[in-house]
Amino acid sequence: MTNATIAPDAHDHLTRFLLPRAGVRGVHVHLGETWRRIASSDSYPPVARALLGEAAVASALFTGHVKVDGRLSVQLRGEGALRTLFAECTAAGTLRGIARMADDAGDISGIDGLGAGALLAITIENPGIGSRDAARYQGLVPLDAADLSRAFEGYFIQSEQLPTRILLAAGEDAATGLMLQKLPADEGDDDGWDRASALFSTLGADELLATPGTELLHRLFHEESPQTVGGRRLAFACSCSRERVEAMMVSLGRDEAEAALIDGTAQVHCEFCGQAYEFDADALHALFTAKLSPMAAPPGLQ
Repeated sequence: MTNATIAPDAHDHLTRFLLPRAGVRGVHVHLGETWRRIASSDSYPPVARALLGEAAVASALFTGHVKVDGRLSVQLRGEGALRTLFAECTAAGTLRGIARMADDAGDISGIDGLGAGALLAITIENPGIGSRDAARYQGLVPLDAADLSRAFEGYFIQSEQLPTRILLAAGEDAATGLMLQKLPADEGDDDGWDRASALFSTLGADELLATPGTELLHRLFHEESPQTVGGRRLAFACSCSRERVEAMMVSLGRDEAEAALIDGTAQVHCEFCGQAYEFDADALHALFTAKLSPMAAPPGLQ
């Protein structure tokens, strides 16, 4: 959450790398246009906006760390001024995200805006293979850290028992993140993780935002001979569709759907992308007379 000048990257991108001598793996994510598109969905207060950027980066970072064939989402929810942070990244590299504030809430100071008893969830949804049902895995932990970077570090230490370092940063025009994790096997020399972690600790949010990924990895880890092992483009995309909205209307029931008619038209707006879907009375009537069976709604805020 800084105002550093942003050094442009050629594309929104995820890069996976190894520090082989140290026995450490890592992921770097840069979001430019993708982050600006996510942020444009609403007029968020400044701190809430920055937290949403960090959550979006985190969702992408984690797809570079675990195998995801469908989508991975991060969600933080509580009962404070900030009610929900939600971001997801798909296996194809598409992202979307949203923040929800309490009614009439002002800005917040940080993730303590979620209030006491807040929860952090990371969910992986993979499509079924053949006749198998889709697989859904979720980890859920109490949120008890001072910022998102530390919250996610704590999550991975609890869930995987592996030393993990994460730094997230979001500005007006870009959001970025860097993640290090000790390889699960006893790889690397005896003090490899300590060396890598010490180098990581020299990095601040301003430098993370202002430095292109290739330059950053060389600046931090050149003595460890970092090796790039893969990457992919990232972009904004939303999975909403008229068919999904129709299914949602049917699931509400005829009375509630028709109660949404104002001057003869019911409008549904996607909170993620702003797309508007309109239904007149005849269109609603057709939905229910056709007796459409409800489709699964896109993963959202639960």
